[in-house]
Amino acid sequence: MNHDLRYRFHGRIAPEKDRPPIRAELQANDGGDGVAVLRLYDPIDSWGGDWGVSAKEVAAVLDGLDDTIGEIRLHINSPGGEVFEGIAVMNLLRDHRAKVTAVVDGLAASAASFIAASADETVMGRNAEMMIHDAWGLAIGNAADMRDLADRLDHLSNNVASVYAAKAGGSTDEWRSAMIAETWYSAEEAVTAGLADRMGAATDQSKDRFDLSVFTYAGRDKAPAPTAQTPAVPVPPEPEPAEPEPAGMSTRTRARHRLNSRKVA
Repeated sequence: MNHDLRYRFHGRIAPEKDRPPIRAELQANDGGDGVAVLRLYDPIDSWGGDWGVSAKEVAAVLDGLDDTIGEIRLHINSPGGEVFEGIAVMNLLRDHRAKVTAVVDGLAASAASFIAASADETVMGRNAEMMIHDAWGLAIGNAADMRDLADRLDHLSNNVASVYAAKAGGSTDEWRSAMIAETWYSAEEAVTAGLADRMGAATDQSKDRFDLSVFTYAGRDKAPAPTAQTPAVPVPPEPEPAEPEPAGMSTRTRARHRLNSRKVA
């Protein structure tokens, strides 16, 4: 049995072979400390390279920063990717000694959204968007394997929902409901919901286009407005056990008995 647990994978519409790997551009701020500017402008994928940005590549960049770096500005334009790879990137940034400011230049969807929300400060570029949704995965096996995958996906989605709750307040269950609904936020809506701290100036860096057709809604303009608290998805009641059929019934009588049982229920 094989479980493939990830956020939805999204490739660029056209590959860009000349794109350099993720790297830090060093600057200086008014306080004298160094600033490292990183750009997460790809899907988040464990293979890295042409497939996207991996946690291993992010770790190599962070390991190369010296002690003079007081702030990391992570510019994001990404449709997301693998959930565990995203969690690894998130924790690499959390554990770094420098302040981390996430700046959403274009799109922070799926795994990229919880990376953005986990930063010390989250800034939404004007006209940028953020999207949160439930994890999904693939499994090969029998019915027990499929049930096991469903439990694992619930566990992973609840784990991610706790990141949003830590950033914006509210309960994990409330954020999980918003994830199940696949909720898109404009820049203003992300700030209002508490997923971002403030609005920033627009940039000219977010030129990538991604194929968003795998999502339920292909962008904020196609999605309904987010609600303050999305109602929880109702759980259907367990069906009442059917009455035992009397022995010795003919096929026609048995069918009539089952039909009458349904009418009574």
